[in-house]
Amino acid sequence: MATDRIISPAEAPDEQRTNWALRPESMGEYVGQRELIERLSIAMEAVSARACEGSEPLEHVLLHGPPGLGKTTLAHVIGKEMGTRVYTTSGPALARGTDLVAALTRLEPGDILFIDEIHRLPVAVEEFIYPAMEDFKIDICLDTGLNARTVEIRCNPFTLIGATTRAGLLSAPLRSRFGLTHHLRYYDASDLLAILRRSSALMNIPSAPDDALTRIASRSRGTPRIANRLLRRARDFAIVRHDGGLTEAIVDDALLLEGVDAMGLDELDRSYLRTIGTTYSGGPVGLETVAATMNEDAGALEDVVEPFLLQIGFLARTRRGRALTRASADHLGMAHITPPSDSAPVSLF
Repeated sequence: MATDRIISPAEAPDEQRTNWALRPESMGEYVGQRELIERLSIAMEAVSARACEGSEPLEHVLLHGPPGLGKTTLAHVIGKEMGTRVYTTSGPALARGTDLVAALTRLEPGDILFIDEIHRLPVAVEEFIYPAMEDFKIDICLDTGLNARTVEIRCNPFTLIGATTRAGLLSAPLRSRFGLTHHLRYYDASDLLAILRRSSALMNIPSAPDDALTRIASRSRGTPRIANRLLRRARDFAIVRHDGGLTEAIVDDALLLEGVDAMGLDELDRSYLRTIGTTYSGGPVGLETVAATMNEDAGALEDVVEPFLLQIGFLARTRRGRALTRASADHLGMAHITPPSDSAPVSLF
């Protein structure tokens, strides 16, 4: 249940082709993350200015942040701007050192190797990638014991772009080898509105006023992928039930049908909050207890449901467990909730 939500930031397999059609292809089209775009633009211009002096590639780039914020998109935009090819793989796909060797030896000078979920690289593969990132070579050990010998394979100068949602799981040696490291933040409403304007034009929606698109942006949880998904659902609803154009009322009806309320919460979010608010009087209560009551997996609730509720101030984590805040109680129309406090005395007996 937790993985099939319309407001999940994870990309569904059947969305990939549609999402590619909506992705920007240049820095000028990329919306948001202004500090990162400025840093990358300076780095790329410097590389272009030094092109006559040699084949020095762009510095290795590490992008980390929640899913759906544009890490993969940005890697391909960099490739377009630099006029190079982008080879895409993932940490789990590079199970052995030979997998990495095969990926690196096919790169031309200046090409980009994009590794998604780079925090899931096996330790053995990491040891191969260190000399490749620093000296553009791969050291392969043949045989063992007294007969052991090392063969050096040179690879063309390249740029590694790593993407991860769990930067804390990267080893320190790997993290230190990236020249540009940046955390992607959630988008504000104005940036999401700009993205939705562009997407609605690409989708050929006949009428999409800003008032209607703002309704979608406010429910998108700061994530462009969710914004585009909600826009597609609203478009389909408008085509079937109306004339294909969007209005505030049509957007409200379409997203109400999908179970998404004005704050971007779906039924799982509300069920989680109601369980704490009604069954446990607003908390505090342990996560495992809430999960057992809801018949859900505790890990899924912690990873999928809680981050956004914490971000908007609808949930508090205390030493004694999870608790509702006044904002979440007001949103759900519950009785007054006393804000949780970690300073409350805890009996030892």
